[in-house]
Amino acid sequence: MAMRSTLTLNLGATKAALRTAAAAGLKVGAEVVLAESRKVVPIEEATLSRSGATDVDEATLTASVSYDTPYAVRQHEELDYRHDEGRQAKYLEGPLLEHRDQALAAIAQTIRGRLA
Repeated sequence: MAMRSTLTLNLGATKAALRTAAAAGLKVGAEVVLAESRKVVPIEEATLSRSGATDVDEATLTASVSYDTPYAVRQHEELDYRHDEGRQAKYLEGPLLEHRDQALAAIAQTIRGRLA
């Protein structure tokens, strides 16, 4: 006696769930980088630190971490500026490179959690 079964795949829903999970993961990863960056961002009145933000574009699955003050780029790039102890130029680049694995692990963990 032959046995038959039917399997229906809803790949559209799977793709949408994966994209949503990936975007959530990117947000968490970007927040890791921002948190580490805030530990070393030059701080005088904390305006620069408070302007830090993350953004995720779900359509392109890209995340950004930025600071929004008129002097943010200059403060990041000028290696000759004097900063308080523990504060530095390259306050985004350094933490991104140093904590890359931590951010990637947070992204992966979030995606796994969302898809479980």
